[in-house]
Amino acid sequence: MGRWRPPQPKKSPYITADGYETLQRELNGLWQRRKEVTRALSAAAAEGDRSENAEYIYRKKEQAGIDRRIRYLQKRLPDLTVVRGIPTNPQQIFFGAWVTLEDDNGKETLYRIVGPDEFDPAKGWISMDSPMARALLKRLIDDEVSVETPNGQVGYVVVDVRYSTPD
Repeated sequence: MGRWRPPQPKKSPYITADGYETLQRELNGLWQRRKEVTRALSAAAAEGDRSENAEYIYRKKEQAGIDRRIRYLQKRLPDLTVVRGIPTNPQQIFFGAWVTLEDDNGKETLYRIVGPDEFDPAKGWISMDSPMARALLKRLIDDEVSVETPNGQVGYVVVDVRYSTPD
């Protein structure tokens, strides 16, 4: 019997056009990868005793992981809403915005608010469901924002908002 886990909270259904294309490419790539894994799995199964066949066991687990991701993407992609336009007030922070923040020490940080399916902390892309993004949404330039972090409250000032890729 498996360990029961409570259901995950619903993710926001928004995604940028680039993020949607990336997920589509990933899904197509997974189908190609699955064909290769299936061929290797068939070859490993033909070798005989499957209980002690490491190649067969490995390929079976790999195929299960690919199938799991394919199922997720097939269910998720139709539910996503692609956000393409710029809001009527480009000075205000909405989905897809590139936001430059200055902390209390004067250090500037650039974030982009994206959907939960495309966030990437290494690039500075934060999910619109994150505490930071929720604190920033609908704010204007020069607004002060306070965000609860693991190290306590951190204050920021919104320095810049834009909807095009920064230089």
